[in-house]
Amino acid sequence: MAFAARDLDRALPRLRRALALWLELRVPYEAAQVRMTLAAADRAAGDTEGARMELRAAEQEFRRLGAAPDARRAAALLADVRRRRPGGLTEREIQVLRLVAAGRTNRAVAAELVISEHTVARHLNNIFAKLDVSSRAAATAYAFRHGLA
Repeated sequence: MAFAARDLDRALPRLRRALALWLELRVPYEAAQVRMTLAAADRAAGDTEGARMELRAAEQEFRRLGAAPDARRAAALLADVRRRRPGGLTEREIQVLRLVAAGRTNRAVAAELVISEHTVARHLNNIFAKLDVSSRAAATAYAFRHGLA
C-alpha cells in the first residue's frame, strides 16, 4: 500500500482511531486488518519499529483466530521489514560501519571481524557507494543519524 507523504499526516491518526474503536468493540479480526494497514503507513512514514509492532500484533491475532492466510501474510511482511536495512547495507556492511563509527582502523576492524584488511576496504567502498558518501567521517555521520552506531 502506497501513501503520499501529505496523506500520512491525515491517515495515521485516523488509522489509530479505527484500531482503538475495533478494539473497544472487541472485534479482533477487523482490528488486526487495521493493524496491517497501520503497519504500511508506519513503514511509509519511516517508523520501522512501529510497523514491526503492528505486524507482530496482527500476526498473533490472526493465528489466535485461526485465520491462517492472514497470519502468513502478516508474517511475510514482518520478515520483509526485518530484512530491510538502512541504505541497503548488508548485515556485514553494518558491522563494519559500526566499528568504523567507533573509531576503529581497518586493521582493528579486520581483527575484530576475523576478515582481511582488503575485505574491510572492499566493504568500505561498498558502504561509501551505497550511502553516496566519500569519507569515513561522512559514513560515521550516517551511522549516527540512522541509529547504527
